[in-house]
Amino acid sequence: MEQVVIGIVGSRLDSGTHSSRWHEWRPTVAICQQEDLLIDRFELLYLPDDRALGEQLRNDIGQVSPETKVHLRSLQVDNPWDFESVYDALFDFASGQTFDLDRQKVLIHITTGTHVQQICLFLLCESRHLPGQLLQASPPTRTAKGPSGTPRRGVGEGSFSLIDLDLSKYDRIAARFEREHSSGSDFLKSGIATRSPSYNRLIDRIERVAIHSSAPVLLTGPTGAGKTRLARRIYELKKHRGQIAGRLVDVNCATIRGDGAMSTLFGHTKGAFTGATHPRAGLLKEADGGMLFLDEIGELGRDEQAMLLRAIEEQRYLPVGADQETASRFLLIAGTNRDLHREVEAGRFREDLLARINLWTFELPSLAERPEDIEPNLDYELERFSLVDSCKVTIGKEAREAFLKFARSAEALWQGNFRDLTAAVTRMATLSAGGRITKSDVDEEIERLKKGWRPVADARDIQGALSQVFSQEQIEAIDRFDAVQLAEVIKVCRSSKTLSDAGRTLFAISRQQKKQPNDADRLRKFLARFKITFEELG
Repeated sequence: MEQVVIGIVGSRLDSGTHSSRWHEWRPTVAICQQEDLLIDRFELLYLPDDRALGEQLRNDIGQVSPETKVHLRSLQVDNPWDFESVYDALFDFASGQTFDLDRQKVLIHITTGTHVQQICLFLLCESRHLPGQLLQASPPTRTAKGPSGTPRRGVGEGSFSLIDLDLSKYDRIAARFEREHSSGSDFLKSGIATRSPSYNRLIDRIERVAIHSSAPVLLTGPTGAGKTRLARRIYELKKHRGQIAGRLVDVNCATIRGDGAMSTLFGHTKGAFTGATHPRAGLLKEADGGMLFLDEIGELGRDEQAMLLRAIEEQRYLPVGADQETASRFLLIAGTNRDLHREVEAGRFREDLLARINLWTFELPSLAERPEDIEPNLDYELERFSLVDSCKVTIGKEAREAFLKFARSAEALWQGNFRDLTAAVTRMATLSAGGRITKSDVDEEIERLKKGWRPVADARDIQGALSQVFSQEQIEAIDRFDAVQLAEVIKVCRSSKTLSDAGRTLFAISRQQKKQPNDADRLRKFLARFKITFEELG
């Protein structure tokens, strides 16, 4: 395999024209003297003023390594310390090269040249524009005395080392990155050992974005899916890493609608309106240097949306009644259980604001969509209850199995998602005798949950269920009577593993009147009326 080295003439380290130069350590020549490094071709880059030195180096390399072919390449750079011009010149050189990595091994020599040149070579190697390993030469440890008795640079070829930028090949580094990544993901999950592969992948992506981006984040998903808790964990993660210093300002936009919304968010001056006897900073100013979490952002009025957009883009805004703008630099996390794209179509949400906050959008699944995570969350809630109330509470094996069987079934609607689960565990733990939840405690809680859940979906639930499958035009063509049935069928199908499971749930009563019930066939025919299949709902 041909071994190719790419390097830059070092105007100081490689210098020397008299015979005494052979008593000096010159990196470009020295790497061609290494017994364990046979170089077939050397692409030697030089600046216009170093042409003569480049010729001298080529001749000297010819003496110590006749088999090495040296190609001198001129870099048209006036200032070797100007990053932009150096990078442009080296990028142009790299773009003009053709490498056959099956037959060539490429080494990028970064011992010589200015620090800027070395950094540019590193970046081009890291981006694979120069597809090779970094080569670092080191001088020998012994020194020789010059004619005046002063020490010279080490005599001899010295040593060299190769640096592969593929960090996965460095076991300790790879293990450290993996530990840190796992630590960040576990932190966002509050230490809960979640088992849902899709949810764990989602948290991994959120962790990477939280660490590497300061752009707005949009968390979507049903009420109770954990948006508020996750936003707080993202804030704590960034603060722990020193990426944010200010406080977290958490506000539910549904609570600030109306005339006072603008003042609450952006503040006001004294006398701005009747009753404004004192100035108010506003929530955006309180979040300066920190993070602002706007839950249910879809509830904001259009005037507030317009002001918020400007505050995000320019980090400045005008408080109510003010003549001068106020500055606030904050990171934004927004949450919503609405389909903001449909809100834009309906004219209730600004399209430009959605475009600005939609760079990083993560949809949190409902509890029913994560049945494998119910058990670890059950244990988490029990531990949290024990810590808060300073009273250890456990759940018996029979009681655990009974609760999990119900919690994972189609009967469990979990309309409040994790809020329902937290409330259920709290009630069972509080009512348990002797700090142990029994099956009777579980049975009582199951009946309480069933009675508390709404048996019939409201209009927003129906619209949400249908919009997962049909376009708005298709939805408008469905009778309201059929829409109610179809929305319930879609929900059950999406929470069931098979067509038969969904059929048994939907026809639980009528199937008892049949000697040979065929629930799957009945459900298949119902779905066919609307030109959909069970597989399309998965």
